[in-house]
Amino acid sequence: MSTTARPGPRALWKWAVQTARLCCGVPDYDVYVKHLREHHPERKIPSYGEFFRERQEARYRGTGGRCC
Repeated sequence: MSTTARPGPRALWKWAVQTARLCCGVPDYDVYVKHLREHHPERKIPSYGEFFRERQEARYRGTGGRCC
């Protein structure tokens, strides 16, 4: 008998949404905010609109730079 817990419907839905966004080139905002808080606490947390706009500009601008 396995003791591994199966993910619930909410966890599966969150995973599916995150996967779809990554396929379209849009990183998950919540993951980004968590990364900023852990690795760059001095930076201002952008609104979702600012985050989305910056990600779209970075994707289509073609600079390809990363912070880490």
